[in-house]
Amino acid sequence: MIYEFEGRTEKEAIDRAAEELGLEKDGFDVEILETQRSGLFKKGFVKIQVHTDKQVALQPVPPSRPTESQNELEQKLIDFVEGLVERMGYSGEVSVLFRENRKIGLKIDSEYSSILIGKKGKNLDALQLLANVYAGRCGREDIRIILDSENYRIRREESLVRLAYTVADRVRDSRRSVLLEPMNPFDRRLIHTTLNDIADVETKSEGDGLYKQVRVYYRGGNHV
Repeated sequence: MIYEFEGRTEKEAIDRAAEELGLEKDGFDVEILETQRSGLFKKGFVKIQVHTDKQVALQPVPPSRPTESQNELEQKLIDFVEGLVERMGYSGEVSVLFRENRKIGLKIDSEYSSILIGKKGKNLDALQLLANVYAGRCGREDIRIILDSENYRIRREESLVRLAYTVADRVRDSRRSVLLEPMNPFDRRLIHTTLNDIADVETKSEGDGLYKQVRVYYRGGNHV
């Protein structure tokens, strides 16, 4: 029999397979089908295919994705963001998207998601900034809040990675720099990180304020 499982790591996927199939880990063969590295706004995952000669009934396993608050801070953040959305004149439900070390992800489910996200995510950025300020007022300056809706952060990250590589190719071909659109600190850091290991291309931020621009230029070439 063949089954498929996913996890954030290969070990987690195999552990989940063993638990749901009710088998020892050495009781089945594993084939890696897909691997996705983790990024700034998305968590990595591994998809495996399990082969076993035994026909088993899958064991019920509770959902692995956290959606409900587990402590007072999370509930305060959920109530705060829902209150912000309501004051904007819209309705929406906020839940926990993920938990990591010193990072909490929240998602907004709303029929007005496109408005709450705003042009190039600026409304979502503003809501996220307020959520982080509120967390600081709750005495948790050490916690970073990531706010998402309709998987915008993941889609934006993937788009920026593609943009970074495309621009790097243009810079290589033309030996001239390219100045990107103004971006928030998170998006700029993604561009810098994506191109950091490309030997003949460098990046730098230009401008003042929160929304600066990233210039991509050929190393040793014309920076104009």
